[in-house]
Amino acid sequence: MIQDAEITSFEAFQDSLSTTVIAKLAPDPKRSRKRAVKGRKNEIKPVVKTPTNDDNGEDAGELSDFVEFLAEEIFVSLPSDLRSLSYAAIQDNPSLKTKYDIPLEPVLLTALVDHLPPTTSDSLQTYALIPSPSDLDRFLAPILETYITTTTSPPPEYTPALTATRPAGCEICGREHLPLTYHHLIPRQMHAKAVKWGWHREWELQKVAWLCRACHSYLHRVATNEELARELYSVELILEREDVGKWARWVGRVRWKAR
Repeated sequence: MIQDAEITSFEAFQDSLSTTVIAKLAPDPKRSRKRAVKGRKNEIKPVVKTPTNDDNGEDAGELSDFVEFLAEEIFVSLPSDLRSLSYAAIQDNPSLKTKYDIPLEPVLLTALVDHLPPTTSDSLQTYALIPSPSDLDRFLAPILETYITTTTSPPPEYTPALTATRPAGCEICGREHLPLTYHHLIPRQMHAKAVKWGWHREWELQKVAWLCRACHSYLHRVATNEELARELYSVELILEREDVGKWARWVGRVRWKAR
């Protein structure tokens, strides 16, 4: 059974597994087409049937059930530190980054496979996903590596400001086609204090939001640096404030069209 704290990680693992399984089991349209016979002008060409819920619903449902069953069977057999792996986890425990570095070490991969129940390889063989149990490690390696890469990637808001992906519009008012500035969600003047007093961990200090100049200036007018660091350290928390919400609705109507 998947623990509540592991649901996000399980979903990432299931997605990685599903991608591989679907790619291997998806019908190859090239194999279903008959070769054209040269010299026949009026040749009747085969029709490639598009899958519908009517003729493929049961198969799709069966595959979905299989992936979910297989994902849970494998996931619960993984070590607890791998099941709870995240960007935060490797920041707090750098040894995890070394342990689960990509590509995975063959010794580690073998150990992970050895802890899986025998029914895992049986299920994969039934669906012709592996030819024999000895191929289980090769099947699982890219799935685990995709899972690890996904779960340990820094969330956008933790990416250093100058390299963060800029949104299309201001994260407060939503207006587009305006120059955006980056707002340190934890003001730089408060970094030392925030870490010392346990408000935030060091790796969280570079969180940023992209704001238009009007919203950026407004935010600094209504809150001190300490309030920003302690209470308004995410866009969601900022937008929960009633005064900010009223401001956003008003200034959001002041728009310019793209040139």
